[in-house]
Amino acid sequence: MAFALRFFACLVLTVCIVATTDAAISCGTVASSLAPCVNYLSKGGVVPPPCCAGVKKLNSMAKTTPDRQQACQCIQSVAKGVSGLNPNLASGLPGKCGVSIPYPISMNTDCKNIK
Repeated sequence: MAFALRFFACLVLTVCIVATTDAAISCGTVASSLAPCVNYLSKGGVVPPPCCAGVKKLNSMAKTTPDRQQACQCIQSVAKGVSGLNPNLASGLPGKCGVSIPYPISMNTDCKNIK
């Protein structure tokens, strides 16, 4: 329970801190779309259907370069606040959900270079 409260506190904080850009995707949208993925990203197992629905939703919303860059920055910000996140599970999540994206999901990805 404490983990979930910390995670959602980080989500709220991230939404408040991240600077607004020309992107249509907000960090709140990113966080709420990926919230069902937290247990999978920490513990593995079967990817929950609501998680894949969120991944697909974000992918369909990220149509422009600013949208993709904003989503990347939000994902990285939220991920920093999630203790126990498995980077290998995170990087493989789009493929597990049947989504192909043109850049790696990683804390090392330079979001400014995403087109």
